Amino acid sequence: MSEIDESVTAELTRLRESIDNIDAAVVHMLAERFKCTQQVGVLKAKHQLPPADPAREARQIARLRELAENARLDPAFAEKLLNFIIAEVIRHHETIADGTH
Repeated sequence: MSEIDESVTAELTRLRESIDNIDAAVVHMLAERFKCTQQVGVLKAKHQLPPADPAREARQIARLRELAENARLDPAFAEKLLNFIIAEVIRHHETIADGTH
């Protein structure tokens, strides 16, 4: 295998550093999102509201799919990601409602 050109290596490093920064931002944004959803879970438990809200979830999925399309991101991928997050939020809300958080 031949040597990789230094300019290619430098560009690869630059791009990977950007990816690492974006990944860090995604993790921090998810952490903030879960802080908010935990508060929602406490409020729901306090007022005996169900952990899941299918109507809200459907609106959020439609909204995220549109955002994804506008951002040139595969809307099906965006929906899968949001469904994964919603499932985790509901699990947290169920735990809070059970008093085991």
